[in-house]
Amino acid sequence: MKLHILNPGPQTTVQDRGRFGYMAYGIAPSGAMDQAAYEAANELLGNRNGEAVLEATLLGPTVQFDGDCVIALTGADMGALLDGVPLETYCSHQVRAGQTLTMGLAKTGCRGYLAVSGGVDVPVVMGSRSTNLKCQLGGMEGRALKRGDVLEAAGGIPAARKKTAEKPELSQSVTVRVIPGPQDDLFTKRGLETLWSSTYTVSTSSDRMGLRLEGPTVETVSGSDIVSDGIAFGAIQVTSAGQPIILMADRQTTGGYAKVGTVCSADLPKLAQLKPGGIVQMKPISVQEAQGLLRKPRWLAWLHRS
Repeated sequence: MKLHILNPGPQTTVQDRGRFGYMAYGIAPSGAMDQAAYEAANELLGNRNGEAVLEATLLGPTVQFDGDCVIALTGADMGALLDGVPLETYCSHQVRAGQTLTMGLAKTGCRGYLAVSGGVDVPVVMGSRSTNLKCQLGGMEGRALKRGDVLEAAGGIPAARKKTAEKPELSQSVTVRVIPGPQDDLFTKRGLETLWSSTYTVSTSSDRMGLRLEGPTVETVSGSDIVSDGIAFGAIQVTSAGQPIILMADRQTTGGYAKVGTVCSADLPKLAQLKPGGIVQMKPISVQEAQGLLRKPRWLAWLHRS
């Protein structure tokens, strides 16, 4: 079965769980920005092997299907229409050959996900189908989709009953929990108090690489430059100007700014759904608290049959 891209939207890419094991060679994992929405989309269709999906940013694509399949839409609500009929998010939908899906502007959230039964089939590069825009590899020729692209998908109509899942609340003002360190000792007491007590705004220069935040300056003891070391998903670097950057899916593998903390995995989906202008507040928690949250992945609790 084929998916014909009639209109790609500003940035629609093929993503899966990510590309792991290559950071030592300068290759970031990439993968879906909102891993919870990605997992929920595949669970709704019974896709069990980390199949690839389409991730749309701010405005979704228009896609025509030339075969029968089942689809699921998660993440941002982009007002999807199937041949003009509205589709609910967090629900599986049957699609027949020749039908057209149109996704519009994000009503809630920032990134929407389109999963297809059997998954989107593009070449596997270094163990993943994810698009790495910075390195121009994976996905569809290492780039965002463009008009006229044709993607392969397994398709077919699974025998399972229709599934729905509880929709998460997507807010443009979020509080995220942060594990302090590894270089929080390079910041003054006043700098840390400023970070934990202030709100920050997502800059228009944010992208899949990171969320640039604008707000009160985070004071350091003697500057934020360090010998470059590894960067985790959710690491919070503070620039020499005292402004935080939260590193995301397409982050660089190493960085030379001090990291004041790392956002716990359970809260990364909140950040992935923030548009420019979104508000972020940070709350410090312990490693033990973060581990407790990680043991309860929220998308497993959402899924139910109808």
